[in-house]
Amino acid sequence: QVQLVESGGGLVQAGGSLRLSCAASGRTFSSYTMGWFRQAPGKEREFVAAIDWSGGSTYTTDSSGRFTISRDNAKNTVYLQMNSLRPEDTAVYYCAAKAGPAGPAVVALQGRYNYWGQGTQVTVSS
Repeated sequence: QVQLVESGGGLVQAGGSLRLSCAASGRTFSSYTMGWFRQAPGKEREFVAAIDWSGGSTYTTDSSGRFTISRDNAKNTVYLQMNSLRPEDTAVYYCAAKAGPAGPAVVALQGRYNYWGQGTQVTVSS
């Protein structure tokens, strides 16, 4: 069983930055593929970025170049650095963990993740 706790959300002006953190319990964190998803009001939850055990990362066209996902296996933590934030980035951001490796096409699929955090709110004002 893996428990995920997100933090770092908040209110920021457009063009600003935030760094989200996701602390994971469990001894096998380093073997998990970790993903970030988000859900805006009235919209479905969508993939943002993912990172595998080796540090290989996957982004969407929207998050690429603005967001950076990273992990510190010694701290059982995954991060999402978000720069150049836009009002349309406003959403609840969720951290998710998937046991084992996964290719770029798989990491974007919510159903492939085994564990989810409770989410952290990010609000970007214009």
